[in-house]
Amino acid sequence: MHEYLIAPQHPVPASSRLADRIWSTEPAAARIALIGLPDDRGVEMNGGRVGARGGPAAFRAALARYGAAEANGVSWPGVCDVGDVQPGSSLKETHDRVTSAVSAVIERGLFPVGIGGGHDLTFAFVRAVALREHLDAGVYFDAHLDVRVEEGSGMPFRRLVEVCGIKALHAHGLDPYANTGEHMQWFRQHGGKVGGFGPGEEWPLGALFASFDLDVIDQAFAPGVSAGNPCGWTPELADRWARSAGACERVRCFDIMELNPSHDEGGRTARLAVRLLLAFLSGYVERKP
Repeated sequence: MHEYLIAPQHPVPASSRLADRIWSTEPAAARIALIGLPDDRGVEMNGGRVGARGGPAAFRAALARYGAAEANGVSWPGVCDVGDVQPGSSLKETHDRVTSAVSAVIERGLFPVGIGGGHDLTFAFVRAVALREHLDAGVYFDAHLDVRVEEGSGMPFRRLVEVCGIKALHAHGLDPYANTGEHMQWFRQHGGKVGGFGPGEEWPLGALFASFDLDVIDQAFAPGVSAGNPCGWTPELADRWARSAGACERVRCFDIMELNPSHDEGGRTARLAVRLLLAFLSGYVERKP
């Protein structure tokens, strides 16, 4: 599909698994495309725990074991896996490759779902959408504001405001002890709001992006992340939000980021990440064709 996309290495799932259907679906027959973002250079630059480059592979391994093809009460949308974006020799080159590859996916009429990887890649991922249509706002689930000036995994939402013209940001799940007053001030001065609506309520108006950093979830349930959260969300709350993102027709792209198998005891964070994808897909089928 694109020069920077590497064909994914698929585990062999049981034929009754959703993974079997996803990995046998061609892009022409799909509505949604999974895109792996196997890079954590930005995490290392910001002093986080490295290992998120293995996130897409760990996600696929978990997907092979979880998710029924004929799930009770769910009619899955068509989903294909277009592979991983090959990282470049620098953060900028990797970001440019991600934007280029995601743009190619969008040109095929597919809704992009990214699996990462450092959260800085969300900037490059969403930028591909913003280059094709005006995005009004973004909704993200994260323990951190991620509006740093310096390059790295902590800067994506600042760049989306400064480079892509995003006018409003809605952050959910922030850890008050993990964000500086300076960052909060910048966030609020540039259209940032903390919370403001729940998963069962109306989302902001206009075209939106949605991004899910797994470190918003408590580390008791999600240890496999770049920065563990000692007082985060329950999986049930995260599931509700992912389903709500899928159901909102104004959401133009979605990603699940910072899956770090190097710290994922028993693979339980990867399995939870798959659960969030399934929740998103179950919401997506409610959209009008």
